[in-house]
Amino acid sequence: MDTLLTISGDLLPPYSTRGASQTLEPIDAAANMRRTVNGALKDISFDGFRKYKSAITCTDQRVPALDGVWPGKTITVGCVQELCYKTVGGAPSRPVVSGSSRTEGDYTYYRPQLTMLITGYQTTLDEWDATTGFTLNLEEV
Repeated sequence: MDTLLTISGDLLPPYSTRGASQTLEPIDAAANMRRTVNGALKDISFDGFRKYKSAITCTDQRVPALDGVWPGKTITVGCVQELCYKTVGGAPSRPVVSGSSRTEGDYTYYRPQLTMLITGYQTTLDEWDATTGFTLNLEEV
């Protein structure tokens, strides 16, 4: 295995994702805040919008298998990025990638497994360095 990242659909051939990096952040619709007439800021967002968007970026020797893959495709991602919660009284908010959970002190860390839609991607090639790269943009369904 050359990466912790997993993506359903055989999109990751060997030597395409070593050293991958990943961001996880709330989707834009997760934040819906308004001020009261007294100026206090209140969260009025709907719990159903508490989802993640992600960008996975890597530079390696081979391109991922993105031929014929278009925005809107559903994939399952075993994330590289970890989430964390307080062990006592806490629980993971998403399914856990098998074998990725660990406890340190009062906190439990885990890699989430997310069902996501591809929202876009970009591939790059550096001819002289013989490297190829990609950025895969995703949003949780």
